[in-house]
Amino acid sequence: MYIVNMLITIDLPYIHSLKGRRKILNSIKDRLSKYNISIADFSGEYSKEAQIGLLFWAKDNSVFQKKIQNIEKVLDRFFSEIEYDISYEVL
Repeated sequence: MYIVNMLITIDLPYIHSLKGRRKILNSIKDRLSKYNISIADFSGEYSKEAQIGLLFWAKDNSVFQKKIQNIEKVLDRFFSEIEYDISYEVL
């Protein structure tokens, strides 16, 4: 069994308020919640950057790779206007 800890760093250059950032982050969290993962917002006070932490478990290597691909597909499909960077560690 694998536990995957993932951090998504999001660049939001066109957002000018924390309320605008929160709207986008809530939308992302709603889309990703169907994949049975834990989601937390680790963003600071700067409205043009955001960080989302994800945590999930998988029974084998192919399952967690598939879940990571699904997360990337959701971000690319529904949030194509944002730039993001994904880093993860497998325990």
